[in-house]
Amino acid sequence: MIVACGPRPPLDAIIDELHVRGPIALVTAGWQEREDEPADVGDVPAVRLALHARTDQVFADDPELAAAYKLRQLKLKSLQDFYRVRLDHAAQAARTIALRTANTELHAEEHAASLALIRSIDNDHLERCRAVHAAFDAQIVERDVLAKHVRELRDAIAPTAALAIAGGHVAVLLNRLRLFDMVALAGDRPIIAWSAGAMALSDRVVLFHDDPPHGDAISEILDAGLGVARDMVLLPDASERLHLHDRERVGELAQRYAPAPCYALDPGAQLWLDRGRVTRAIAVRQLALSGEVEDVTARTP
Repeated sequence: MIVACGPRPPLDAIIDELHVRGPIALVTAGWQEREDEPADVGDVPAVRLALHARTDQVFADDPELAAAYKLRQLKLKSLQDFYRVRLDHAAQAARTIALRTANTELHAEEHAASLALIRSIDNDHLERCRAVHAAFDAQIVERDVLAKHVRELRDAIAPTAALAIAGGHVAVLLNRLRLFDMVALAGDRPIIAWSAGAMALSDRVVLFHDDPPHGDAISEILDAGLGVARDMVLLPDASERLHLHDRERVGELAQRYAPAPCYALDPGAQLWLDRGRVTRAIAVRQLALSGEVEDVTARTP
């Protein structure tokens, strides 16, 4: 069971509904320097996994692995830079074409062609990111230092009944979760993740903002996610980051990632998934192809 949430989820209530008995394993690696500060998990007893600190220790004890990780990150950054160039040009072309005068049928055809080009750029970037990760994963299969920490994490998780993943810096969080293969370590335990933690669980991490501090207001794929919440785009705090009243903007975003639904996860939102299927939704909204923002109501039969 996966529960993907917006910011500040009611963790006590979710734990009760999951019938979790015992402590939870807690990941706060997205906060980096603040990882050891108390986390707001209510009265739930938690075992802190300290993934960020563990990563620093792994790299200190295995310089060869640290060097390989640095090379991977540089490769991913370069891919992201080139991807943005292609994406910016394709988005600008789409905007220019949209302003041209043409009959309705031709306009629709040209819009579809522009969208197909952007999707192709997105998909190419996503597959190239996955290839980089696969190459790195092949290098770390038999690293003794990393294996030691994985064993320690497995022992730490053993008495826990669920895994909770807090938000923070999504790239940092995702990298730590991936390095220690936390999804595999969680086993069949329910996973509760919020904000950036929820984003990391998806199969593609999408960055989005309609009023960015710099650059154009176009969403971009940051990286491949962990893939346990597949075929959906999770948008935490969407009301703060997107102009959800703008039907054109909403429709563009929904159409770009279709058929994967785009779910807005504002504070209080909960999306419950069982083996990839949505079984329950609380305060979740979906960005519709029409540009509407629709309430999602899904209850377990």
